Amino acid sequence: MLPGFFDSVVSLIIKTSTDLPPDARAAMRAAMDEEPEGSRAHQALAIIGQNIDQAASGEGAICQDTGMPTFEVRTPVGANQIWMKQQIKSAIAEATKRGKLRPNSVDSLTGENTGNNLGPGTPIVHFEQWERDDIEVKLILKGGGCENMNAQYSLPQELPHLGRADRTLEGVRKAILHAVWNAQGKGCAPGAIGVCIGGDRTSGYLHAKDQLFRTLDDVNGDSRLAELEAEIMRTVNTLGVGTMGFGGRISLIGCKVGALNRLPASFFVSVAYDCWAFRRLGVVLDAASGNITQWLYRDPSVATIPMMDQAGFQRTGREVALTTPLDEATVRSLKVGDVVLLSGRAYTGRDAVHHHLVSHAPPVDLNGAVIYHCGPVVAKEGDGWRVTAAGPTTSIREEPYQDEIIRKYGVRAVIGKGGMGGKTLSALADAGAVYLNAIGGAAQFYARCIDGVDDVSLLEFGTPEAMWHLTFRDFPAIVTMDAHGNSLHKDIEEQSGAELQTLAGSRF
Repeated sequence: MLPGFFDSVVSLIIKTSTDLPPDARAAMRAAMDEEPEGSRAHQALAIIGQNIDQAASGEGAICQDTGMPTFEVRTPVGANQIWMKQQIKSAIAEATKRGKLRPNSVDSLTGENTGNNLGPGTPIVHFEQWERDDIEVKLILKGGGCENMNAQYSLPQELPHLGRADRTLEGVRKAILHAVWNAQGKGCAPGAIGVCIGGDRTSGYLHAKDQLFRTLDDVNGDSRLAELEAEIMRTVNTLGVGTMGFGGRISLIGCKVGALNRLPASFFVSVAYDCWAFRRLGVVLDAASGNITQWLYRDPSVATIPMMDQAGFQRTGREVALTTPLDEATVRSLKVGDVVLLSGRAYTGRDAVHHHLVSHAPPVDLNGAVIYHCGPVVAKEGDGWRVTAAGPTTSIREEPYQDEIIRKYGVRAVIGKGGMGGKTLSALADAGAVYLNAIGGAAQFYARCIDGVDDVSLLEFGTPEAMWHLTFRDFPAIVTMDAHGNSLHKDIEEQSGAELQTLAGSRF
């Protein structure tokens, strides 16, 4: 068998999780140059840039949500694909053990986390034979936040702000624009999208995801699709969604479109949305040894260009320093747009914790507390734990529970990304609480704002879903929903919706 195959795949996984490829870095630097100094978008991009550099230098996960590992493997005729798949699974388990991947594989019936990223359907491995003597392995790590922003349209279809999307390239354009607009900050904009026109529901999504393996500067070989990609990139950044849905000039860093034949009765447009943490790499392996002979998307002999020429997040002196537990008067004094620096105890809580709290008493006193929508990557150290990656997760998933938890337990602040809905906004006003938006994907940046893990509750839910007791130190976030009924997310959605309607009137 191939003695170097396992180590080569482990290296691929670690590098994909921790070091953004050059084309994605270049696109994010260009986005940073487009946003005015001092704007919310520029501040967010500064944190993102700093996070990218921190992840690469410390070989830590760029984003704590290391996603669903998806491998595309090409092998010579006669290669033992059964053995290779087993080695890939073992490499995934090893990378998880080393803390480079967060345990993300959950039993869909019991909710139990396997702890090693293995289980039915995890990881995803697709094989294809080719008439070459070497092996090609490509990997994409696409997190749950952006995965939830995938979309599939069955044309003709009525779309909000855009009207009817017909079975034409113009209809396809409308579907793509709607997908980007709908993602807002929930998908960690600025994102990149892969699109498939046609196919069936299954093949359409698969082919859309395959488009994300193209480089961002790749020009489509089909002139019709190349024109569509260019048109999307010319127009979509006028929507004003901006980084993390804060408003701004750049909402998308790439659009790649493919097409498959379809049934006469079906016309699907499938969109695979990926976040700014556009983690995909590949390697070419020697078919005899399994050793890496070439890296795809990056050249290891060329030094990585840093994202930041200076420190990323810069304090202005206007930040509001807060220490937990928070009192109602202080929280009600905050307004949308304020940047806070939070210190003291905070508790993580994701889907399992929120579901638990609606019918069970909390394991800690939440009066005046901060709940952080986060599933960190943690490492066991002796009798304690250390957080190695800790960015926010998409908050809207907790909308069915959040208002009740705020009202019942006296929670004063919720931290997450992408904003929340009307029920939560009403509870913030009634109870005197705020929603604080952290920058999605900035897992290394925020891990450095955590002084320690004091305890953990509900560990039976698995490490991403447990309630971690953390000590914050100057954790920066922006007030995007306040206790006076104001929501930046609602404002940006309405403003960008108006721009979307304007684009509907333009012709492709």
